[in-house]
Amino acid sequence: MGKYTSTDQFKDWLFSKIHGSQLVYNTCWEDPRCDRELLDIQRDSKIVMITSAGCNALDYSLDKPEAIHCVDMNPRQNALLELKLAAFRQLDFEDFFQLFGRGFHPNMEDLYYLRLRSSLPATARAYWDKKWIYFNGKGIRRSFYYRGTSGSIAWMSRQFLKSKRRIYRGVQAMLNADSLQEQMGWYWQVEPMLMRSGIRRVVNQHLTMSLIGVPRDQQLLFRHEYESGALGYLRDCLRKVFADQPAADNYFWKVYLNGCYTQDCCPEYLKARNFDWFKKPETEIRTHTKTITQFLKSNPGEYSHFVLLDHQDWMAFNAPRELEEEWRYILQNSRPGTKILMRSAASEIRFFPDFVLERVHFEKEKVEEVQKNDRVGTYASTYLGVVR
Repeated sequence: MGKYTSTDQFKDWLFSKIHGSQLVYNTCWEDPRCDRELLDIQRDSKIVMITSAGCNALDYSLDKPEAIHCVDMNPRQNALLELKLAAFRQLDFEDFFQLFGRGFHPNMEDLYYLRLRSSLPATARAYWDKKWIYFNGKGIRRSFYYRGTSGSIAWMSRQFLKSKRRIYRGVQAMLNADSLQEQMGWYWQVEPMLMRSGIRRVVNQHLTMSLIGVPRDQQLLFRHEYESGALGYLRDCLRKVFADQPAADNYFWKVYLNGCYTQDCCPEYLKARNFDWFKKPETEIRTHTKTITQFLKSNPGEYSHFVLLDHQDWMAFNAPRELEEEWRYILQNSRPGTKILMRSAASEIRFFPDFVLERVHFEKEKVEEVQKNDRVGTYASTYLGVVR
């Protein structure tokens, strides 16, 4: 990939600084509807997954697996999932939806100290003792969904769109269109305005990409595969999501534009019909602040599913030995039929070790069919591996 320069070193330092001290993801950006179709979760399933914001772990639990282990190196991501679990235990639906649906609660201080705090594990409690104000609805970023580093980018993007009235009206009309044809018409009007050079400079900035969780190496993939870098990648994502399928239930993009969910357009864990299930879940959900390898070393077993997101993109460039070690532990703790779901910023993953290709069959046709309905569209490729 060329010589490692002082500029590269600074970019890597900046990325690690952001991820080592901040909540990055305030919501999951992988479509669990597609995931659940691919994973085929059963009652005896034992899942190991990257936590992210915890939304998708909750979604998977509706299929009633035996256990879900949420693993993340960033303790703040696990703290967010723990807050959601505590809120299910301690709140009624109205307060719960106000908190995580609307993104704030007018009585958050009392809610936190009188009802939620005592139900949190120590590490999560220490974090939310300082950050409960993310939900108090005050300041210029009233919603929790404009907090954390990805939320900061979402808020700045919203402010930009609102300053460009023609674009903002077009985007709102697109998201609220009555038909796919009408939606597509609005999208093709809006796209040229979104892709102008000023936006290109911002989108292609390392800081911007770092704030939404994209390391330098994934940015290099953008530049390699797209003439206009991250902007070209974003353009393809937007076309896939808004020019090919209805956006009526696309809560992923709407929450960042509006700062909140609605009861008609939200993740499954926020729907009233599922609230009683989460009050008394049959699935054990546990958080672990570790790497995947560290977790498997201390919790060996035969797991049925691994959901790895895109973290191996970074490992392939920066930690190839650790990548091989992670795969060895995944396979040692798998059984025939174990499913491994992962994503990448590259259109084709080329970093699989040979021993992985010998033991894992990747189901391309099924993935291609299911991913046609992906409401997020921010990954260039999705892989579903099945252990032989």
